[in-house]
Amino acid sequence: MILPILSYGSSVLKRKAQEVDFSNPNLKKHIMDMWETMYAASGVGIAAPQVGLSLRLFLVDGTPFYEDDQIEDNYKYQLKNLKKVFINPEIIETGNKWSFNEGCLSIPDIREEIYRKEKIEIKYFDENFILRKEKFFGLAARIIQHEFDHIEGVLFTDRLSSLKKKMLNGKLVDISKGKVKVNYLMKFPIIRKK
Repeated sequence: MILPILSYGSSVLKRKAQEVDFSNPNLKKHIMDMWETMYAASGVGIAAPQVGLSLRLFLVDGTPFYEDDQIEDNYKYQLKNLKKVFINPEIIETGNKWSFNEGCLSIPDIREEIYRKEKIEIKYFDENFILRKEKFFGLAARIIQHEFDHIEGVLFTDRLSSLKKKMLNGKLVDISKGKVKVNYLMKFPIIRKK
């Protein structure tokens, strides 16, 4: 089932998510719904908080970047098979930072240069509850870090300078009020009048 993606301003996006309980009877359905929602929005990653679930769960599919000839990435080969579910992940090692232009399904129409680690090592459980430990590089590492931030209650705009955030404030307020056009289902926070 395609779920609405929560927009900037939704409180669940700013909270650190809870550990996933493997006995959760809805977990497999949550994962299937998240895949469907991500693909419907043409995304390469989605985290549970973006669909209103405060769970340490995200999934990624880097194949659109692998197929994009405009993307130069020394580690592009990792993107070809980067279709994974991450449950209760923990980043255990990182490398040097590099900049890349990022966007987010919860913050449509805004893209900014963000510095992230070029290399990471992450420990996580997959959808079959098997513990994995892997290293990722380049865009694969960046996609994973972006989604990992979501389960930590961090948005990519939180990584911008205070000046840049001030410059974007009007656009961010408009997004939170639903004043944005997207071709996917979104849910906006309820703004109460004072």
